[in-house]
This record gives sequence, structure tokens and C-alpha cells, in this order.
Amino acid sequence: MADDDLNRATIVPLPARPGLRRVFVRNYTAQARIGVWDHEKQAPQPVRISVDLSVLENGPHHGDELDGVVCYQDVVDTIDFILAGGHIQLVETLAERIAEQTLCDRRVVSVRVMVEKTTAVDGADSVGVEIERHRRA
Repeated sequence: MADDDLNRATIVPLPARPGLRRVFVRNYTAQARIGVWDHEKQAPQPVRISVDLSVLENGPHHGDELDGVVCYQDVVDTIDFILAGGHIQLVETLAERIAEQTLCDRRVVSVRVMVEKTTAVDGADSVGVEIERHRRA
């Protein structure tokens, strides 16, 4: 092949294979009616919630439209909706409900949820639970 032919060669990219995109909400703070102790049932307390979604992609994202992606605001709205639903005994229950709701979107293949109480234990920054759930095949 002559040098001129090399300069005119066209590189054709291979089609992109499906991959994963991470959509996350980190350290979202809200007031929650949560806990098993009597004093926790009297008033809301601060919680910090982080959600990390693994979202299946069909290829590179070329659009610039919200309806083409899993939106982090929808995750926040889901958290707020669950918290507005009344008292929850355990941080584990709250984490499971968030995971269950986010997995309703068929594009989400896995979710990691961390729920922290930030004032529950003196001397600790936070206490809580972290779970990871995967879509069933």
C-alpha cells in the first residue's frame, strides 16, 4: 500500500457493545420517621441516603433528551415518596424499598443503597446499612 493510500484510509469504528452507565445520588439528606425506639417514633430524624444504579446501555448515548436516560431526580423523588409514606421501623426496610422501586425501571440492572442515621449514636458520624440488589434474570 502506498503512503497516499494510507493517508486516505478510512477508519470505520466497530459498533459499540452494550455497557453500563452509573447513575447516582450521593449523601441526599432528608427528615425521616424511622426507628424502633420510642423517642424515634416521636419526631423525624435526619437520614443520609446514597443510591448507585447500574444502568444497561444499548450503545453510546448520542441524544440530549431526558427521556433517553435514567434520571437522578426520579431517584430523589422515589426516596421522598417512600419517606412520606409513614413511619418505617428499620433502616434495612427503607433501603429495601428504595432498591425495589428503582429496579422497577427495566434499564436498571443493579442498585446499591446506603441509608445512614446521622444523629442516632453519640460519638459516631453515622450508623446504618448498605445493600446491593440485582435484577433477576
